[in-house]
Amino acid sequence: QVQLVESGGGLVQAGGSLSLSCAASGRTFSRYAMGWFRQAPGKEREFVAAISWNGGNTYYADSVKGRFTISRDNAKHTAYLQMNSLKPEDTAVYYCAAGAVRLGISQTSLAFYDYWGQGTQVTVSS
Repeated sequence: QVQLVESGGGLVQAGGSLSLSCAASGRTFSRYAMGWFRQAPGKEREFVAAISWNGGNTYYADSVKGRFTISRDNAKHTAYLQMNSLKPEDTAVYYCAAGAVRLGISQTSLAFYDYWGQGTQVTVSS
């Protein structure tokens, strides 16, 4: 079992920055790929970014590429999402997720992930 707790959300003006953290319990954190997803009111949960177990590979949604950076520190059992140049359309609840590698399932897919955090609200004002 892995428990995930997000932090760092809040209210920011357009063009500003926020840094989200996802702290994981358990000693097997380094075995899991990590992902960030978001869900705006009335919309489906969507992929934002993902990182492989050792940080060697990262993936981003086109909508955040060049503005967001995903990273991880396996020694601290924590994943991060640095968000710069925020836009009002980035407003959503942000969730982190952990998943073991599965052949044929992309890290950009919700189906890849086994464990989810409770989410943290990010609000970007115009």
